[in-house]
Amino acid sequence: MANSPQARKRIRQTLRRTDVNRARRGRIRTFIKDVEKALAAGQAEQAAEALKVAEPEIMRGVSKGVLAKNTAARKISRLSQRVRALKG
Repeated sequence: MANSPQARKRIRQTLRRTDVNRARRGRIRTFIKDVEKALAAGQAEQAAEALKVAEPEIMRGVSKGVLAKNTAARKISRLSQRVRALKG
C-alpha cells in the first residue's frame, strides 16, 4: 500500500487517467465497428463515410498515447483496403 502522500496522489492520478484512456479506447472501437458494420452490410458509401469519421479518431488515440502509431496505421490501412475493395 502507498504510504507517502506522493504515492497516494499517483494512485489517484492513475485511476483517473485509466478511466479516460478506457473511454477513449472504447470510443475508437465503436468507430471501427461502425465501419465494419457498413462493410458487412455491403454499403460502400456508408463504409467510406464511417471510415472518414473513424480515421481522425484513431489518430487522436495515437496523439493521446492510447494506441501505438504503427497499430493505428495498420488499422486504418486494413479498413481502407476493405472499403476500397467493396467500392470495386
